[in-house]
Amino acid sequence: MTFRMTTRHISKRAVIIALAAMLLAACAVSYAAPIPFPSVNIGVGTATKPNDVAVTVQIFLLLTIMSLAPGLLIMTTSFTRISVVLAFLRTAMGTPAAPSNQIILALSMFLTFFIMTPVWQQINKEAYQPWKAQQISQEQAMERAVKPVRTFMLSQIREKDLALFVSLSKLQRPKNAEDIPTLTIIPAFMISELRTAFQIGFLIYIPFIVVDMVVASVLMSMGMMMLPPVMISLPFKILLFVLVDGWGLVIGSLVKSFG
Repeated sequence: MTFRMTTRHISKRAVIIALAAMLLAACAVSYAAPIPFPSVNIGVGTATKPNDVAVTVQIFLLLTIMSLAPGLLIMTTSFTRISVVLAFLRTAMGTPAAPSNQIILALSMFLTFFIMTPVWQQINKEAYQPWKAQQISQEQAMERAVKPVRTFMLSQIREKDLALFVSLSKLQRPKNAEDIPTLTIIPAFMISELRTAFQIGFLIYIPFIVVDMVVASVLMSMGMMMLPPVMISLPFKILLFVLVDGWGLVIGSLVKSFG
């Protein structure tokens, strides 16, 4: 018995020693051949040429524009109207978790790309490609890129909202739309988009409210006051929405509203 126990202890010690030797060998190999890592140096130096300063400023401006890109996408495109209308639709149906926020945002984003494609193609044709071919300067490219976006926003703005922000900015009475600054057009565009989205949301609510009222009246007439009407009306609202091809009607109306 003593001999067997000793043999077992020896075998365990041999395994432990072998594992330790393997670890030491791996560490020795890693120290002998270290993995090269790229080095990144960031510093502030003295510019010797004016072009160095110009390139640095352009890089900072590019990073700033990239950080503001989500806000620009929301403020100057059709994203606001689409996302608000889809949120109203989900609330009117009584399904706060279906579709989820991720699906609504993704659908709003891709519909925005679909609607804004002609505008972005015009920017690419008239501003980006000439600038890329060095036919125009960067300032001219920016001016040309802003024009299609301004035209799109002005086509969706109510005159009342635009006049409100022109008066709030205390500017002189503009002779035409080109005299209005872009920073004045953007908030007016957002308010107009919210107003239009709320109007569409009101129209979406009406059929679902009718279904809720009918179901509640039937339950009260049957004396089933303890049964929540929402439990009965929800399947009927989903069925009604599917039968009338609700998604096609809503999405089609949203896209056509920007025509």
